Amino acid sequence: MQHNSGFLKLVDAAKQRIKECTAADVHARIAQGDQFHFIDVREDHEYQSGYAAGARHLGKGIIERDIEIAIPGRQELIILYCGGGFRSALAADALQQMGYANVLSMDGGIKAWREAGYPIENDHSD
Repeated sequence: MQHNSGFLKLVDAAKQRIKECTAADVHARIAQGDQFHFIDVREDHEYQSGYAAGARHLGKGIIERDIEIAIPGRQELIILYCGGGFRSALAADALQQMGYANVLSMDGGIKAWREAGYPIENDHSD
């Protein structure tokens, strides 16, 4: 997907303020039994087509509205991902501005997760 320059400039600025991790980092945390919130911020239809095993959905369009109910603890580890790591970077930046202190964006998003061969789940309940 080709992204416009304004969007990329916004993402680049957000990436200067946030921390990122790799799909391998997240997979290792899961394997070690680490406790964290693994959040897919993609659109509903993207999530329904398959998501990283163990992730739950809070789309970028509603995450700021719903995060305080979904994850009231502002010190808890939250790892966000999207399709390629751009929208999750923007969402991570917004959550940090809301006072969440331990937020990571998974660089490469679901694309990197799939390329690594990590498990994908499908939710057909909707």
